Amino acid sequence: MIDLLQPDSSYYVASETTSGKQQPVVKRAFDISVSLLVTLFILSWLIPIIGLLIRLESRGPILFVQLRSGRNGRPFPCLKFRTMKYQKNASFKQATQNDRRITRIGRILRRTNLDELPQVLNVIAGHMSIVGPRPHPIPLDVQYLPLIPEYRQRFKAKPGITGLAQAKGLRGETSELNQMRHRIRYDIWYTKYSSLSLDVKICWWTVEKMIKGDKNAW
Repeated sequence: MIDLLQPDSSYYVASETTSGKQQPVVKRAFDISVSLLVTLFILSWLIPIIGLLIRLESRGPILFVQLRSGRNGRPFPCLKFRTMKYQKNASFKQATQNDRRITRIGRILRRTNLDELPQVLNVIAGHMSIVGPRPHPIPLDVQYLPLIPEYRQRFKAKPGITGLAQAKGLRGETSELNQMRHRIRYDIWYTKYSSLSLDVKICWWTVEKMIKGDKNAW
């Protein structure tokens, strides 16, 4: 179990174990290659199946589109499979454990991270990367920017479908300030020492979480 108040030892991997900050061209090539493969061989048949299951359980759109902060703090429309009951013009509220808004299929999608898969389309569009700091809803940015001085540094990189913090289990509700602080420390470390090999490792850790399930995924 990860103690949210104490950093994971793997956070302090020495910088010499990385190959230095990866070149933008290499990262973009990795992003496009992975995104196109996922779109062609997975999303092409998974979207109709998951979409049908979502619509059978609750009315409303298949995809949930939410403005989130991207690189340099620029907002972009972040795509997800809808996991909650549809409520037009609903105000923002973080998902909590046993949240009644979440549908049955939504709980499965969240636990396995499959709800994030449509974001490969955000990657192709250039809004996101496969790996990077997870984009937060704008109300969370507004809440934590004044409270965590280093928070703004996470905007130096494109947000990712998955990230180092999430791969290490730091996801879900941030009801305590230290939970967000700990997550931000992972994000900032990644922006400093990102590499292709690290991206591949984070992708692998994410797949493991998808298979095993994540207890913090509500």
